[in-house]
Amino acid sequence: MAIAALTVELSIPLSRSLKDRRQVVRSMKDRLRQGFNVSVAELDEAITWQSATLGIAAISSSRDYLRGLMAEVERAATRLAAENGAEVTDSFWDFAES
Repeated sequence: MAIAALTVELSIPLSRSLKDRRQVVRSMKDRLRQGFNVSVAELDEAITWQSATLGIAAISSSRDYLRGLMAEVERAATRLAAENGAEVTDSFWDFAES
């Protein structure tokens, strides 16, 4: 069994309040969950209004499947961020075998 984790760091320059930040983060989390059947969580506290970190995880028996899935999720996160007035500033994957 393989586990893939993708961390996506966001810059939200148009955010002027915690409410603006929450709207961007919630929209991205919901759309990634629905579109890819992955687990998505916000990893950092809402310390600043203009940044956020999302953690995305998936489990499969095939590491190759997870590699393709995480590549698609990363592209979708970049596209969704742009649609919501945000930008992906960094992202990285990690794999674990159980």
